[in-house]
Amino acid sequence: MAAQITSTSNSQVKNVIALMKKSRTRAEQGLFVVEGIRMFQELPAPWIVQVYISESFEAAGPTDEVDRVCTPVIVSDKVFAAMADTCAPQGILALVRQPVWELEQMAGLSERPFFLILEQLQDPGNLGTILRTAEAAGCTGIIMSRDTVDIYNPKVIRSTMGAVYRVPFFYADRLEETVTRLKEKGFLIYAAHLKGSVSFECPDYRVPCACMIGNEGNGLSESLAALAHRRIRIPMEGKAESLNAAVSAALIMYEAYRQRRE
Repeated sequence: MAAQITSTSNSQVKNVIALMKKSRTRAEQGLFVVEGIRMFQELPAPWIVQVYISESFEAAGPTDEVDRVCTPVIVSDKVFAAMADTCAPQGILALVRQPVWELEQMAGLSERPFFLILEQLQDPGNLGTILRTAEAAGCTGIIMSRDTVDIYNPKVIRSTMGAVYRVPFFYADRLEETVTRLKEKGFLIYAAHLKGSVSFECPDYRVPCACMIGNEGNGLSESLAALAHRRIRIPMEGKAESLNAAVSAALIMYEAYRQRRE
């Protein structure tokens, strides 16, 4: 089948590129873009708005898997390369509806919710890795400050390896108020902090609780850390002062997972 779109001046192409590059466009349209065959295969079908495939992808074999979801738009290889965010595109991408989660909805997912609270994380790779680890460690959900990197950034989406479809998340306009609401609901709040009074293995994670992780360079703001019931630290040898945010989050999430499994 001949390509239906052969020019980068096409309005659909321009929109996909804008969605790839601009968080404001993604927010205004309530959409984001996923790229690659594996990310497509794991997509919840009701979220899919439109699928684009390259001429090469269409020519390589049957597209029944795509056709069952919706009729794909075929674009020339050159145009697809302009639409894609990766250096070696696989020939398929999709426009996807953004899921909407509310705090109360997330809190009701488990009798013993465990949340990770992220303040002003800026690195897309860190956020994507945290989501992927959160799924593996059974974290109930992720709560983020509004100034945290956009979870729909293509680099974040790729590094989640599909976990973004399955781990609930919520952006809080006022993170301190959100933490206060959790405390009122009976959550214990822990803050990962260089001046923590106890090691991260010590708290009881088997009750409804949340752990706060701060910005890669500055850590938690003092006003947010002050809301914690307890500040915890990760013991370290040598001259290292701190760990990568994603590594710190992984250690804490897996300690919570270990306790909950037992």
